[in-house]
Amino acid sequence: MIGGEVARFLVLLAIFAFVFLIMQVVLRTSIERRAHVGAVNKRLKMIASGTTRENLVNILRKNDPLLLGDAANPWGRFYFSFRRNLSMAAVPWTAWQVSTGMAALFAILVLIVTMAVWSAAYPITSGVIQLILAFAAAAAVGVPLMVISLLAQRRRKRMQEQFPVALDIFVRSLRSGHPIAGALELLTQEMEDPIGSEFGLVTDEIAYGADLTHALNDMAERWDLDDLRMFVVSLSVQNETGGNLAEILDNLSKVIRERASLYLKVRALSSEGRMTGLMLTGLPIFTFVMLFILNPSFYLDVAGDPIFYIGFPLMLVWYAMGVVAIRRMVNVKV
Repeated sequence: MIGGEVARFLVLLAIFAFVFLIMQVVLRTSIERRAHVGAVNKRLKMIASGTTRENLVNILRKNDPLLLGDAANPWGRFYFSFRRNLSMAAVPWTAWQVSTGMAALFAILVLIVTMAVWSAAYPITSGVIQLILAFAAAAAVGVPLMVISLLAQRRRKRMQEQFPVALDIFVRSLRSGHPIAGALELLTQEMEDPIGSEFGLVTDEIAYGADLTHALNDMAERWDLDDLRMFVVSLSVQNETGGNLAEILDNLSKVIRERASLYLKVRALSSEGRMTGLMLTGLPIFTFVMLFILNPSFYLDVAGDPIFYIGFPLMLVWYAMGVVAIRRMVNVKV
């Protein structure tokens, strides 16, 4: 009897050990595969799927703002900034497709809201028309632009955080005997997005005959990063005057990290002002859109007043002036 209980216990213990070992193997394989997938950037995934290098460059640079050339007039600068945000946010559509979509949504909202106001027996006065146009513009243009800008700044911040790490890998690669092209190729294979795909674009451009300094400078301009510009200047000076590039870039990495530390301190000290600016610029649009959707009579009841025809456009002008002033005040550069 005792021997049977011992045998049963040993069998159960063996089953438990077998299941435990199987689970450990499965979990370890899953974690390693997930870590490997997370380390592969978008460019390498596209290459693995069979995308050619030429199509790869066209896809990843479809919203490249540098293709516009010199944007001197205000509309050109706005379109330049719009395409730069689309590029940094990695939006899968072109600038023309996004603009067309916002225009179509604007027209649809104007039609739907006009029909809803007319069916609610409100008179279609000039004030109501102004209100409908403002609501459609805020919902179809203002909200998408703010979302795109938020995504772009988030990826740009990630790019700033990745660059010192990439620079350290680049320096170690040079010290181990790799040429510059080999060090760049190592970054494309080891770094995650967005910087992994961006350095991959640089290597692709170099493979097609572009100059190294020019390709890196285009990358810096696409992301509007001073750290990348300093990296390009360091490479240019080293190519012209010679010297130990690894030591130069090692010192540059230290400078960038100290600059990043100072930048974080400045952002911490100015966080209250930046948050206030964000609330004062973004909250009115969201509040106006949500309040008009939930309680349209709040605006429509006063839209027929003669003072509304003048007061509402003036309010929009003052809002635009306030946005410009706030952006200049909270745009602290280090």
